[in-house]
Formats: sequence, structure tokens, C-alpha cells
Amino acid sequence: MKIGYARVSTTDQNLDLQLNALQLAGCEVVFKEKVSGVNIDRPELVKMLSQLRKGDEVVVWKLDRLGRNLSHLIELVSYFSTKCVSFVSINDKIDTSTATGMLVFHIFCSLAEFERAQIKERTMAGLLAARIKGKVGGKPKGLSEEAKKKARVVESLYNEGYGVKQISEQLKISRTTTYKYISFRKSLAYKSKAV
Repeated sequence: MKIGYARVSTTDQNLDLQLNALQLAGCEVVFKEKVSGVNIDRPELVKMLSQLRKGDEVVVWKLDRLGRNLSHLIELVSYFSTKCVSFVSINDKIDTSTATGMLVFHIFCSLAEFERAQIKERTMAGLLAARIKGKVGGKPKGLSEEAKKKARVVESLYNEGYGVKQISEQLKISRTTTYKYISFRKSLAYKSKAV
């Protein structure tokens, strides 16, 4: 069975172009999603993956409609392979049911990996050049004034017996940030006692 997957990043974007292409490709079922590609929670993708059977073919309009990033895309195509499911990207002319299609997919992946490595090398070279000139990059150390205020609120809630999860939900911050704020306030208390 040919199974299509169509995705746009926001609710005000239109799926029509993808849906038309998937229909022309002969997809019998199409899973439609209006959610950002970086979003881990994609219920329609999960639903599609759970319904795949041996011999199925997953069809997308473009590679970036399926995977969040290169590693996620490779992970998905590898999963298809273990389920004996082929993968077709219409716009990228990739069909993993053929040896050539599989080769093209791996070349695309290798080129993307190479590009990422080059970006990393250029970034590292730029940072080194800046350091040699005496410049220091990156985020400034410590917390902003607004973050310091929020850290005081976190500390008082924490001291009143609220759990990290409750504080995170109440203040709409991540648990990691909550722990960071608690740690920041404890280090200030420690420094003031040491003085």
C-alpha cells in the first residue's frame, strides 16, 4: 500500500500542493500534520509508523517534510528498511526500493553531514581567530536581571515546599531552568556565608 505523509509547519500554511502530489503518486492513505518539523510530538507521524506493514511504501513530497533533521531522517528510513517498507521522496527523486535510490539517499545524507562538519570547522576557526585577537564569544556568564528575579521566586516557592515540577508548570519554565535557578540561589547563599 502507498502511504503518504504531508506536513506543514504552521496551521495557516496549506497542504494542498503536497496532497495533490501524493494523490498523483497513487497514495491510498495520507497522514496530514500541521506542526513544526522540530517538534518531537507529531501524532500523525507516530500513527503512520504504527500502521506500516511489510511491502508498504511511504511517500513524501520532499525529504524535509518527514524528518526533523538529518539524523532523524536516517533513523526513519532505517526503521522503514527493518519493516521491509520502501521510501519515496517525489521532489528529491529518491526511491529506496531501488539500489540507485538507496545510493542517492545515502549520498544526500553524506553531503549534508559533510556540510555540517564544514560549518563546524569554520565556526571553530572563527572562534580561534577571535580568541587570538583577545575577543571572547558566547553568552555572558551569569543570569540576566529578569532571570535573577525569577530565580528568587523559584527559591521562595521551593523553600515553601513546592516541587520542581509544580514550580516549572506554574512559572512556565523548564525543569532544567528551575534547577539552574535553585542552584544559582544556593550558590549566592553559600558565597554570602563564606564572606
